Amino acid sequence: MKAILVLEDGTVVEGKGFGSIGKARGEIVFATGMSGYVESLTDPSYAGQTLMFTYPLIGNYGVNEEDYESDGIKVEGIVVREVCHRPSNWRSQKNLEEFALEFQTPGICGIDTRRLTRKIRTHGTMKSVLQTFAGGEEVNLEALKREVREQKGISELNLVGGVTTVGAKRVKSQESRVTGRGTPDSGLWTLDSRYEVVLVDCGAKRSITENLLCRGINVTLLPFNTSAEEILGYNPDAVLISNGPGDPAVVKETIATVSKLIGKTVLYGICLGQQIISLALGARTYKLKFGHRGLNQPVKDFETGRVFISTQNHGFAVAEEGLAEIGLEVTHINLNDNTIEGLKHKELPIRMVQYHPEAGPGPHDTYSFFDSLMDDISRRH
Repeated sequence: MKAILVLEDGTVVEGKGFGSIGKARGEIVFATGMSGYVESLTDPSYAGQTLMFTYPLIGNYGVNEEDYESDGIKVEGIVVREVCHRPSNWRSQKNLEEFALEFQTPGICGIDTRRLTRKIRTHGTMKSVLQTFAGGEEVNLEALKREVREQKGISELNLVGGVTTVGAKRVKSQESRVTGRGTPDSGLWTLDSRYEVVLVDCGAKRSITENLLCRGINVTLLPFNTSAEEILGYNPDAVLISNGPGDPAVVKETIATVSKLIGKTVLYGICLGQQIISLALGARTYKLKFGHRGLNQPVKDFETGRVFISTQNHGFAVAEEGLAEIGLEVTHINLNDNTIEGLKHKELPIRMVQYHPEAGPGPHDTYSFFDSLMDDISRRH
């Protein structure tokens, strides 16, 4: 199967297709992890984007549904150097091509992903179209280039609405066996489930829910556009704004909701959640040149002086200017580019991080975020 990838700057790359026949339209981004491709492909934060892996061989340990971070693939398209069609792992249930085909996701392989990564690092993320062909069709390159140029940018799309939960979903700690990909006491749960957390689902990964459940916290997932009054009607001990895709400034419903929650409950945020809470408080966000995506991002914690490696997936960040005036204090920075990775309010129980403390994939250095949430809740009881 033939495949063509066309970028916004006119770059055309031909390769071999895999997965489904069709088109993938979206912003092309790259992730630097050597493993964790299943978790990345099923991460709702990648909605609206075509994901390129910098590691040259993808699929060598197959695909297992226990590793899904949602109900299926959320990326628009997949770009890899080489696809492994015969994985070697006792957990494998299917290979990468079968996985992509199952969720009707087109992919391209057999191309120089290193060259494309250098291009994106130099020029920034770009709009793209990836098309796969059954064979024999005539390719209209000019039409594809025009389609890329006319495509809406990531900041023109409200992607959260497509990945949020439909209606309220409640999960009790006592009723759920946490299979836990590395969560504390993996495979067990805590019987002392005194606490209730509302998770505002902007595209929440399953690992977030698992990290709450294994600490004895009952979780209620609510859609991104749930009102503050309805959220408070659940009498939560805390509200957590989840990760999610796209430009935070577009998610106006959640920003408005959070502005009404400030000062009324313990408020935490992860990734997009940090950006939304910051915007609700009056901060500014901006688009990064090529973003942070991977499981090897160094972060410094100013409160402990500790440096740890984190999992990240974001293309926007909170601007530092004016944070002190609205009561926010920087708690973490990215050591690669000094962008903000964590914030807390000086007076209110508000804490948030830009990285992914739940990992999935990645190192487990950052689970302490959920312990901090437990501490903030317990202090109010």
